[in-house]
Amino acid sequence: MRVLIVEDELFLAEAIRDGLRLEAIAADVVGDGAAALERLSVNEYDVVVLDRDLPGIHGDEVARRIVADELPTRILMLTAADELDDKVEGFEAGADDYLTKPFALRELVLRLRALGRRPAEGAPPVVEFAGLRLDPFRREVFRGGRYVALTRKQFAVLEVLLAARGGVVSAETLLERAWDENADPFTNAVRITISSLRKRLGHPWIIHTVAGVGYRVDEPDGAGTTGA
Repeated sequence: MRVLIVEDELFLAEAIRDGLRLEAIAADVVGDGAAALERLSVNEYDVVVLDRDLPGIHGDEVARRIVADELPTRILMLTAADELDDKVEGFEAGADDYLTKPFALRELVLRLRALGRRPAEGAPPVVEFAGLRLDPFRREVFRGGRYVALTRKQFAVLEVLLAARGGVVSAETLLERAWDENADPFTNAVRITISSLRKRLGHPWIIHTVAGVGYRVDEPDGAGTTGA
């Protein structure tokens, strides 16, 4: 899951970002509405954590533009405006969820995962492909009925690969979706994570390397090179 945090209180924004990263949720931070819209025009996010009282373009206007542009991202408004009328206005502007400050990080994480598992265009919230079953809400993976314990980063990478339904996913895309904008494009983190993920999933390998292109998940007898 990748999240955009739109919050003008830098200390709070960074604290949220660091907390989400510990939960294997990649998060980017911007401090105003204009920057949020610019970032949304070039990156794909699963959820936008959106403050309402932003400098420049108000958070409500950011939400309305997201809806008007039919962007696939969900909107979670995180704000100090806690009156019922405030919440009504937020939902009318396009919010999918509304959380008031102060808040517990654990609750924010649960709400983000709940939003992330909501089906888009009829897609099932639990992904089943190539003998794997991945539940993004419970953070569980099974292969052939056997539970597979994964690290947070391994889970995030597998979630992106399974969403492609057998399609090839580049290392750059994995960095964008499972890490965040601060990830070093020349890092070998993707290769190392793929290698360790293969070992966790066990034989026969189902994550294949497509030389010079990226990685794909396929049935054990699928074509592809298994080396990282």
